[in-house]
Amino acid sequence: MTNSTLRALPQPKAESTDPLTDLLRAGARDLIAQAVEAELQALLEHHGQLKLPDGRQAVVRNGFLPKRTIQTGIGDVEIKVPKVRDRSGSGICFNSSLLPPYLKRSSSIEELLPWLYLRGISTGDYQEALGALLGEQAKGLSANTISRLKQHWGDEHREWSQRDLSLKRYVYFWADGIYSNVRMGERLCLLVLIGVTEHGHKELVAVEDGLRESEASWTELLMGLRARGLDKGPKLAVGDGALGFWRALAKCYPDTVHQRCWVHKTANVLAALPKSVHPKVKDALHEIWMAETRDEAHTAFDRILVRFEAKYPKAMEKLTKDREELLAFYDFPAEHWVHIRTTNPIESTFSTVRLRSKSARSCGSRETTLAMVYKLLEVAQKKWKRLKGFALLTLVVNNVKFKDGVQVQNESDRNAA
Repeated sequence: MTNSTLRALPQPKAESTDPLTDLLRAGARDLIAQAVEAELQALLEHHGQLKLPDGRQAVVRNGFLPKRTIQTGIGDVEIKVPKVRDRSGSGICFNSSLLPPYLKRSSSIEELLPWLYLRGISTGDYQEALGALLGEQAKGLSANTISRLKQHWGDEHREWSQRDLSLKRYVYFWADGIYSNVRMGERLCLLVLIGVTEHGHKELVAVEDGLRESEASWTELLMGLRARGLDKGPKLAVGDGALGFWRALAKCYPDTVHQRCWVHKTANVLAALPKSVHPKVKDALHEIWMAETRDEAHTAFDRILVRFEAKYPKAMEKLTKDREELLAFYDFPAEHWVHIRTTNPIESTFSTVRLRSKSARSCGSRETTLAMVYKLLEVAQKKWKRLKGFALLTLVVNNVKFKDGVQVQNESDRNAA
């Protein structure tokens, strides 16, 4: 996004003349006030037994803090935060979790800040960029403010990276390495893990930096998970053909099944073929991973080799070397196949977060880029949908066998039937 592009954008008006927007702002003020009042009442009730020697309440209401505004997607919303007075001298005060003292903007704008950074906008250019996009909402977003936010997000990421994982249980992992250019020509490789819990919720498990997708970098990440309590690995992990991850996974979680990503594999095969045959080969590959059973998939596999191996041996070698790992998903519920055949949960997220380009005028440090990516992934996580067929995850965790996506009945179940 260039400066000329930003200047060409229409400048929003500082004040709304739209009655609906005014109504929304008024409604937002009322909802915020009600939520903060509920927080205050909970604090007063919690300390309700605390009395002064003469029997009076020790913690009481004490008016409001000065009015302030919060920048939101519908403009500035004016709010008031109540205060309490602790007459016992114990230091009790009221801090709203919804409206902490430092909050001056809503999450929709906080989502925009790291996005602009990763698109190459430097700290000094933020005010101009946000002024074009947000108008009066951008006031107060100085270079110093942006720098403090970056530091805050970096601290958040470091704290998150040390969280306890002993109560977590992930059934599937998606893994990928995402590259970015940073200051002084360095190449930052972000190692990203997304997991699905036994209840079907997708979660960001790890985002760390490495020099490359090496076995040593992935081993350090996975051993870090184990050190923080994640003793049991996932039942299945999905990733591309990078050997570093698979070797590290085999050492750290040896019981995890390996599934190669069909999107990556298709791209690798097509890269070794002339464009004239791409449509035919893509159709043939589609017949493999869309087959109803593993036997049908192997038949389609053999068919593509017969058709193309003689003319394009290198491309077919890329396909056959991961044959079993490409078909691992057949041993898991069919309802999950759409999720576990590819690393799409990571790819679709990063499609809007493709990091800083080579043309960025002022590339940032490794730490700042990592913090910004973490912040955007944290925001994206709130919108991730639950896994289809999540009720079947309990069976997968309990080692129930599946064949061609269907649960395998044991002998006692068949006799009962």
